[in-house]
Amino acid sequence: MPRPMKWRKVCCLPDSQVFGPLGQRAMTLETVSMTVDEYETIRLIDLEGMMQEECASKMNVARTTVQKIYNDARKKLADVIVNGKVLRIEGGEYRLYDENERLDDRGCCQRHRRMAQIAWNPDEGKEGEDI
Repeated sequence: MPRPMKWRKVCCLPDSQVFGPLGQRAMTLETVSMTVDEYETIRLIDLEGMMQEECASKMNVARTTVQKIYNDARKKLADVIVNGKVLRIEGGEYRLYDENERLDDRGCCQRHRRMAQIAWNPDEGKEGEDI
C-alpha cells in the first residue's frame, strides 16, 4: 500500500501562469508544464535565497523531496530558455497557506509581506507621486 500523499505548502500562486519568447505565437510553440510546487521551490531557493532545509520546512516536506522538486524545476526552466519554449505553471500537489499562517510570517512570501505593509500604510509604495 503506497504512502498517503503529503501536500506541499505554497505561499501564493504566481501572478502570471504563462511565459514565453517574445515575438512568436505561443500557440505554435511547444509548451513545458511546471507545477505550482516546482514554482514555489524556485521562488524560495533562488529568489528568497533559502537553503533546501529551510525551503523544506516552509513547504512541510522532507529536504530530499525539495531537492527532487527543485532539480525537476531547474531542468524545465533550462529547456524553456535554451529551446525557446512556452512555460505554463499549473497543477501539482499543493495547499496554499491560510491567512493565519501568512499573518504570523511562517512561509509567507515577500510579496504578501509587502502587500500587507502597503495595506497598513497606503501612502507607502507611492514613490515619486505627489500627495
